[in-house]
Amino acid sequence: MNKITVSTDKSKLDILFIQNFLKDIYWAAARTIEEVQTTIDASVCFGIYLDDKQIGFARVITDYVVFGYVMDVFITEEHRRKGYSSILIENMMNEPLLKGIKIWRLATTDAHFLYEKFGFTKLNHPEKMMEKIL
Repeated sequence: MNKITVSTDKSKLDILFIQNFLKDIYWAAARTIEEVQTTIDASVCFGIYLDDKQIGFARVITDYVVFGYVMDVFITEEHRRKGYSSILIENMMNEPLLKGIKIWRLATTDAHFLYEKFGFTKLNHPEKMMEKIL
C-alpha cells in the first residue's frame, strides 16, 4: 500500500518539480525558478508525498492571525481523482501554525467543489474587493 504524507518542511520540497509544474499552469506560467523560490521562502508551504516522492504542493501567505491566502495548489495529473487534494487541504486547514487565522481566501477557476468541503464560499461582498495586477 502506498504511503501518503504531507509536510511543511521546506527542505523536503523539490523546487524544480514545483517550478516545472507551475510553468504550464495559467496562473503561474511566467514564474522563474528564482521567483518560485522567493514565493516559497515567503509562505507556509505544504508538500504532499507518495512514498516520499512529491506529487503536489500548496502554500499559504499569512500574518498568522487575521488573514491567510491559499495559492499554487496542485496535484500532478497522474495522481488526481484519488483524494490527495483533499488530504493536502485538510492538512493545511489543521496546521497548528495557521489555527489562529480568522479570514481565509483563495481564487479558483475550477475547484470550487474541493474548497467548499472545507468551508470556503463565494465572497459575501465581492464589490468590496479590489486588485491591482501588473
